[in-house]
Amino acid sequence: MKVAVNPTTIESAPVFAAGERLAGTVELTPGKIPLLLDGTADAATNAETQALIYSLERPDLRIILTASECAYRVVARRSRGIAAPIDLSGKTIGTTRHTSAHYFLCELLRRAGLYPPELDIIDVPQPDMPAALADGRIDALAIWEPIAEAAAARIGDDAIVFQDGALFRERFNLNTTTAVLADRGRRAALVGFVRAVIAAARDVGERPQSVWPLLAAKINVPEPTIARLWPQFRFPATLPDDLAALLVDEERWLAALQKRAPRSAETLTGLIDRSVLAEALG
Repeated sequence: MKVAVNPTTIESAPVFAAGERLAGTVELTPGKIPLLLDGTADAATNAETQALIYSLERPDLRIILTASECAYRVVARRSRGIAAPIDLSGKTIGTTRHTSAHYFLCELLRRAGLYPPELDIIDVPQPDMPAALADGRIDALAIWEPIAEAAAARIGDDAIVFQDGALFRERFNLNTTTAVLADRGRRAALVGFVRAVIAAARDVGERPQSVWPLLAAKINVPEPTIARLWPQFRFPATLPDDLAALLVDEERWLAALQKRAPRSAETLTGLIDRSVLAEALG
């Protein structure tokens, strides 16, 4: 089977480790949900926000495992008069719109009592974010790791970081389609891969140093950076009980941005398929 995996994120650690365990029977290819939906891959990693977006046109998409979780960070400049999230009012904030980072930013600002049009949130290409913060084009940014870490490093002592893992944690999921689930051979391979991810996640949690060299090579990030960021991540390799509630909350947010009616909780819960995880554990 072929699995599309994000080649830039720390969240991919247990997926890369599982691919090593099953080398020769599972092929990992760089990519995300689009490779799953065009038939190139049998499964694909992505955060929960993208599953919501793609499932609008492809309701056959299914979330089968949360491999990793991450507590995101907003990085801002103290020199712009920013000492708390409320100070982001009227400031220019860079992010990638319609992503889990954008959602976290909006939730953090909402908690501070800030709502549009008080906010100036703009799209900034991810590779340009650290430089944009350093040269003053933006006052703050919200993005996943290791980009947020690179941005904080660029501005040094001027950086102030806002993070709230209780408010939001990204769910980095393994996704598939109902067609794959209905195919006996591909389903069996998928169950085997999920079992390998579960075992790899356990090892990653107990002996993180064992996966850092592999991860560093795969995502082109130095091991010391990975080690420094590691406490922000969890590797549950399960389907969290609150995943459906998170999908409902994010769906309301996305629907407002896209000027459409939100889908029902029943529809969204139907995007989660627990049968593969049950077979893998069994």
